[in-house]
Amino acid sequence: MSEKQVRVRAPELKGRGWLNVESLSLKDLRGKIVLLDFWTFCCINCLHVLDELRPLEERFGDVLVTIGVHSPKFEHEKDPDALAAAVERYGVDHPVLDDPELNMWQQYAAKAWPTLTVIDPEGYVVANMAGEGHAQGLTKLIEELIETHDAKGTLNRTNAPHAVQTSDLTLLRFPGKALALPDGHFLVSDSTHQSLAELDTDNETLVRRIGTGKRGRRDGLEPEFSEPGGLCLLPPHAAEIAGYDVVVADTVNHLLRGLNLRTGEVSTVAGSGRQWRGTVDFDAHDSLAVDLSSPWDVAWYDDRVVVAMAGIHQLWWFDPVKRTAGMYAGTTVEALKDGPLHEVWMAQPSGLSASPDGGRLWIADSESSAVRWIENGEMHTAAGQGLFDFGHVDGPADQALLQHPLGVLALPDGSVLVADTYNGAVRRITSEHGGRVSTVLDGLSEPSDLVLTADGDVVVVESGAHRLVRLGPGTLAAAGIDVTGVRHRTERPPTMLAPGAVELDLIFEPAPGQKLDESFGPSTRLEVSASPPELLVEGAGVSTDLRRRLVLAADVASGVLQVVAQAATCDIDAEFPACHLTRQDWGVPVRVVPDGAARLPLILRGMDS
Repeated sequence: MSEKQVRVRAPELKGRGWLNVESLSLKDLRGKIVLLDFWTFCCINCLHVLDELRPLEERFGDVLVTIGVHSPKFEHEKDPDALAAAVERYGVDHPVLDDPELNMWQQYAAKAWPTLTVIDPEGYVVANMAGEGHAQGLTKLIEELIETHDAKGTLNRTNAPHAVQTSDLTLLRFPGKALALPDGHFLVSDSTHQSLAELDTDNETLVRRIGTGKRGRRDGLEPEFSEPGGLCLLPPHAAEIAGYDVVVADTVNHLLRGLNLRTGEVSTVAGSGRQWRGTVDFDAHDSLAVDLSSPWDVAWYDDRVVVAMAGIHQLWWFDPVKRTAGMYAGTTVEALKDGPLHEVWMAQPSGLSASPDGGRLWIADSESSAVRWIENGEMHTAAGQGLFDFGHVDGPADQALLQHPLGVLALPDGSVLVADTYNGAVRRITSEHGGRVSTVLDGLSEPSDLVLTADGDVVVVESGAHRLVRLGPGTLAAAGIDVTGVRHRTERPPTMLAPGAVELDLIFEPAPGQKLDESFGPSTRLEVSASPPELLVEGAGVSTDLRRRLVLAADVASGVLQVVAQAATCDIDAEFPACHLTRQDWGVPVRVVPDGAARLPLILRGMDS
């Protein structure tokens, strides 16, 4: 092979349609630097990247064109109306190509959500990187491309395609979570309006709005939020000491905020505002010093606030009296595994509800399409089968399927209601006969939370319809009826691997200006597991070598290889070099076939911080 790098022409962009522009082609964009963002709107890491890219889009607006290539995981995400709603919900104002069959995903050899691909002004692919945390590296690459193509005369500095998002004038816009207040009112996280809305007992009339509506993180009587989510009412004794009544998961700000219901004043109570990219520990920390990552929901359990930390697939805790916080459950590996809290695997937990007796904490584990619970220091799965199995199937809990649930509500009778978001349904899980799942109501538009009022009414946050709705009389009585459903499995193309020996080759590329750092021991770590475990005859476990010999079973036709890699780096040629930790996990669907590949290459691109 020649030492000269082979230039690869970028495949033309083709899909079902476009959002934010009528149409685009790479030919139209010749002379521009093009950044393709392969994303899916369920994925928290993809949402992080949207926020990382905004400063780059603003700074390089005359030469850079960002194109979101929406390559869906879930069946619901293939719906063009659902995609259009997500583009508005998350403020995506660059062109988006709808790629429902993952054709572009395959042509550009993406293997993880998100994946970023950079195309130079002459139409050649110059970089690919998976995961998040690449803003600084992208900045340096774009600067180099500008310098090179300015000199060659191949850079086009005319205005790039750019759309401005507008919202319909509805009282609520994509509300996320709600809370029943002691006076019968409802407090709603009006996420896209960047505020909290207090509604009257009719769940429709606005009493007051808390927040300016401007995206930000300002405290005080005119506060700012950034896509606020979960809400937790503190017990009176804790509220009196803390000085506020409600804890708000301020998701995109990576903060917890405190709300005084009497005055409307908001204060920051946990989080530095930086996104967590550290190491796992279960110690207590000063709550204002810790880095958080997309807190999605909050609930009072175990005498403290438990936080669904969707961004790193964990649960955390926050003590409003001691003003401390720390990790509660999960290792940051994105998968489905039960057991002791410090060892479990979770997948974007997004909804929490404590049972009325305080004995159990129920969790909507959205990316695994599962409902789980914690009791006596261990986590269990009530329904759900893993990252890539989902659908709308009622019946025995070990066979039932959900699709990306975002909310749960523990009921006094011991059962739990589920906001089965991507199925547009409310489901119920009971413990009878080993556990059963039934559909209570369907036909909803992305329900994201459920609230039980003091009068015993159940109110649903119907996020896609921008409203709160009450379940009609008699609806719960019909919850035991099984509904015939359809099963889905993700259509993400599997990697064809041969049975027997396969070389896993994890290629690490440090971010520009960094090198591997061995000063505190081995700089790299690789962990490999499989689902089902029988898929891997050899090769499971942890090592510091980024290459691993795997042996795949010949009698297991398919499964998922779970690969978690991390690398420690430090700055080069700096007087006080900063340390960085890059971590990425892949859930690689594989199919074992006789003519499959004997090598599985994965690229770990160094993160900026």
